[in-house]
Amino acid sequence: MKYLSTQAIESKYFPNSSKTRLRELIRTLNKQKALIILSLPFFAFLIVFGYLPLWGWVMAFQDFKYGIPLFEQTWVGIEYFKQLLTDIDFYLAFRNTLVMSGLNLVFGTIASIVFALALNEVKNIAFKKTVQTISYLPYFVSWPIIANIVISMLAAEGTVNTLLESMGIIRNPILYLGVPNLFWLIAVLTLIWKYMGYGAIVYISAITSISPELYEAAEVDGAGRLRRIIHVTFPGILPVLKVMTIINIGYLLNSEYEMQYLLGNGLNAAYSQVIDTYVLKYGINLGRYSFATAAGVFKSVLALIMIFMANKAVKIMGEDKLF
Repeated sequence: MKYLSTQAIESKYFPNSSKTRLRELIRTLNKQKALIILSLPFFAFLIVFGYLPLWGWVMAFQDFKYGIPLFEQTWVGIEYFKQLLTDIDFYLAFRNTLVMSGLNLVFGTIASIVFALALNEVKNIAFKKTVQTISYLPYFVSWPIIANIVISMLAAEGTVNTLLESMGIIRNPILYLGVPNLFWLIAVLTLIWKYMGYGAIVYISAITSISPELYEAAEVDGAGRLRRIIHVTFPGILPVLKVMTIINIGYLLNSEYEMQYLLGNGLNAAYSQVIDTYVLKYGINLGRYSFATAAGVFKSVLALIMIFMANKAVKIMGEDKLF
């Protein structure tokens, strides 16, 4: 018995199906034309600032010199990539970037979720909105101000040393930013403080979309507050958590270099230098633009690979993948 393919069946019995799909597409686009028009500036921004600059990646394979047209530069192949991958300072910067970004991804996400869950349990609407608004404020404060606050608090006569001395925990003040091993902890705590409230917005929105009937059913079944959180609230925000995790993995190598640049010093450089500050120090500041471009290409390609790996891992776990 001869079986026909789907396309053969459509062409034989539904000869106008392609035209029908085209009309449906045009009808859908016409219905959504307002949203499409609103999204055009964002697409333009993405193309102009996200994709058009990619032509500059050719500099990574050239010995770039000012005053010479781009495609008339001397081609050196992967020479700068070799230099990059054989530099011990780059490996230290790569390690610091992964560690601080990874710690922030894990503990920052946990802090945002816990904060969202705690706010959801608050019954006083006025107090809830006040706390939520206050939690957003650090996100809108620039890094120079944040860095000055942190430096002042961790200074020899700062708030932290004064408090610990008054409690008898330490006898002499500690220069925290001068202790290399403490920099990762300081950086992660600073990032959590700055982004926790803003990061909780998406989880608060996911919680509000959960049907109240689920909570009522759980309460009828005898579930307490903690069990309702575990069996109703958390499963409700789990799809959002997966999507946000996949997206944030793509930013693991895009650490908040302003923080490391402002809080870093000669004493903690082995733990504070990240890829972006490494590129600034050994690439741009020294006029090695091809070397800096090679580092940027390496970081972007690795970030893309990490996103695909995370998306694949989600599929292996039996969940819906992002793309």
